[in-house]
Amino acid sequence: MAVHIHEGDLPEATLFSPGTAIAVDTETMGLMTPRDRLCVVQLSDGGPDGKGGDEHLVRFAPGSDYAAPRLKAVLADPDRLKLYHFGRFDIAAIRHYLGVVAAPAWDTKIASRLVRTYTDRHGLKELVRELLGVEVSKAQQSSDWGSPALTDAQKDYAASDVRFLHRLRDELERRLVREGRMELAQACFDFLPTRAALDLAGWPEIDIFAHV
Repeated sequence: MAVHIHEGDLPEATLFSPGTAIAVDTETMGLMTPRDRLCVVQLSDGGPDGKGGDEHLVRFAPGSDYAAPRLKAVLADPDRLKLYHFGRFDIAAIRHYLGVVAAPAWDTKIASRLVRTYTDRHGLKELVRELLGVEVSKAQQSSDWGSPALTDAQKDYAASDVRFLHRLRDELERRLVREGRMELAQACFDFLPTRAALDLAGWPEIDIFAHV
């Protein structure tokens, strides 16, 4: 496995086979999408067996026009499944800054909430530890992603956010099927782009389905 850094877009060489599911994550300057610019998009195809591959980090400098035609083509491909952990945020950031809807989606956090009802710990670190037996560090989660150069620690952190999603999806899907909740999960995944659009349109905390 290797971590590749690209400035402003993916390189011209084809990095992912057609139709291959890719893990996707983003790093931003903060948690308010219109205010806090998109700094990095991370991608991984999971490798030939889905158990490990290279990670590709696309970095955007301040003032970027976010043109990124090759990255956009991968993200907007309707025949390519995108794996997320809390995809609601990532899909919104990608739509706001890159102008594409990065779907169809599969979300490990939603899946975890549907089948790991014995716990309230659904963070990526806890999932990777319990399901895969691997310890990951989240020390760089709140760091300056807009700095002129990413540190080695930032690169490793960003890569780790997509490194395990294929394996997590496989295990969580088995549990969803076992518990008879796969259809419900799929409906939630299909709704994610709409949920992200609601966030961007001004309804991030308001439940429009609520009676009051």
